[in-house]
Amino acid sequence: MGNIFTRLFKRDTSAHGAVSPATDDSAAITVIAGPGFGGEIVNVRNDVQSLAVSTAYRCIALISDMVSDLPLLPYKQKEGIFVPDHNSMLYDLLTIQPQREMSATMFWKMAVMEILIDGNAYIFPRWIGEELELVLLSRGSVTHDALNGRYIVTDIYNGICDTFREKDIIHLYQLTLDGFHGVSVIEFASRTLSIAATGETETLQRFGNGGNVRGIVSNDNSVRGVGEYQDEQLAGTAKSLDGKFRSGNRIVSVPGQVQFTPLSLSSTDIQFLESRKYDDEAVCRFFGVPPSFVGIQSSNYKTAEMSNVEFLSHSLNPLLSKIEKEVTRKLIAPSKWQTRKIEYDRREIYALDLDAKANYQSKTIAAGIYTVNDWRKYENQPPVKGGDVVLVSTNLAPIDSEKLRGSSNESNQTSQEDE
Repeated sequence: MGNIFTRLFKRDTSAHGAVSPATDDSAAITVIAGPGFGGEIVNVRNDVQSLAVSTAYRCIALISDMVSDLPLLPYKQKEGIFVPDHNSMLYDLLTIQPQREMSATMFWKMAVMEILIDGNAYIFPRWIGEELELVLLSRGSVTHDALNGRYIVTDIYNGICDTFREKDIIHLYQLTLDGFHGVSVIEFASRTLSIAATGETETLQRFGNGGNVRGIVSNDNSVRGVGEYQDEQLAGTAKSLDGKFRSGNRIVSVPGQVQFTPLSLSSTDIQFLESRKYDDEAVCRFFGVPPSFVGIQSSNYKTAEMSNVEFLSHSLNPLLSKIEKEVTRKLIAPSKWQTRKIEYDRREIYALDLDAKANYQSKTIAAGIYTVNDWRKYENQPPVKGGDVVLVSTNLAPIDSEKLRGSSNESNQTSQEDE
């Protein structure tokens, strides 16, 4: 296995101090914060802003969970086909424990979350003696100088502070405008997310205490005389009424010369809640997740099936391919690219959809792609006699074939039976 890693993991000490740090990709953005920030314009990190919106949280969790559930396997060429390389050092590294602090599931989930939230995920392959581990670098600790092909890392948490060449860092991203720096989905969707977060804040304010009454306290008398309520007194009365409504009182008394005109709730609030679903749908479009996946829309079986196919083909598969290609070219030497590769086992997508899984298995057997024993091995079942024979469905045949006309032996046997 030594040849696979010949081009990797060599630190470049000659470049120290020669590269000017570029703009930090993880800088905070100015947005309208959601619940907990009072609806004010403040500087918050991308992850706080995005995860405060329920739809964005669900989209990020859904995509990261689906990717982390798929095994990322090393393959080697054997007799002209690629088979999983269970004896490779990379097998345990990619499927069980890439980093000492995390399992493979949590590691790849965190990496995908970094891609979606921050735009970039940086992984450093580090040797510790004879052991190799993949270190997911902390957010904000990496500066990518694309002009000089350098990564400047100052990760105090993981103890990595150095300058590395481009080939020494696994750089994962989904969206990019220049081919070098990833751009977060959150950055593109910042306006929509700000509107959605503001809507959640407004919802909290409107309905936090059961829909507090809003209104105007006034004095309709135009001439001020002895005993009339002055502006300061009206303000005090308004504050007192607001406190009573907020505390849960439904019926309150109003001083004799004061009028209270309610302004709140009714149809306006209903329309406000109705409009919020459009913000949620816009967030789903940015992430490429069907609204039915996050509980926004209900759908029948056929619509759900088509949504699932669209999501897997147009959203999930492109992300998987980007990760596969980047990990392969950084962990496998170029001289081995024709005989070795790293890919996700996409069959695990239907692991819990037993009906779809059985349908897929039966069709691959009928098409001669897999044998019965191939699938039994995959399901951790012992092989059966005759299970290695490649089967092909014979439902179709030429119109003049003997299968349809019957062979001469079959005709003679039929005649004898008739006699």
